Amino acid sequence: MSPVVGFDLDMTLIDSRPGVAATYRALTELTGVQVDAEVAVSRLGPPLRHEISQWFPADQVDAAVEQFRSLYPHYAVGPTLPMPGAVAALELVRERGGRVVVVTSKLGRLARLHLDHLRLPADEVAGDLFAEGKAVALREYAVQLYVGDHTADMVAARTAGIPGLGVASGPCSAAELRSTGAAAVIDDLTGFPAAADALLRLAW
Repeated sequence: MSPVVGFDLDMTLIDSRPGVAATYRALTELTGVQVDAEVAVSRLGPPLRHEISQWFPADQVDAAVEQFRSLYPHYAVGPTLPMPGAVAALELVRERGGRVVVVTSKLGRLARLHLDHLRLPADEVAGDLFAEGKAVALREYAVQLYVGDHTADMVAARTAGIPGLGVASGPCSAAELRSTGAAAVIDDLTGFPAAADALLRLAW
């Protein structure tokens, strides 16, 4: 049976902090509403609307979300780099005859910009999903293992009834990832091959 492995995007496969910070700074310049870009990128993971609502009045959130997304391709894609081990992790899944499914809270079309720019192979991309909502895509694509850096990713895996592999490369600690159901935790994706061998031994 060929493995199907799901990956979160931000701070799991890519370090989007410099580009996202640049986009927030551009949003501040455009709207005049001060967003502390460094604070905002320190807690990547939840949907954009959640972060925007920390800075904008409620009646301006929808417009600010749309403005941010319109700025995003111009500011966020170029500075973004793959996380350590990301390229090799995706190549390993492909070498084993498997499929890569990226499931992210970012809009799918924006996620694709990053994947295409960095030449990171993904067979499917499911966007605008978070926590339990990600489980819908995990089930739809028959994902057998979900890899993510956020406690909400572990919730998604648990909801879908599959192992979650926590990556302590984002805002959540190894202890937090374990406490929300991670089957295993690695420091970054350089540890993916060994962890995947253990968690997918029946599927590889």
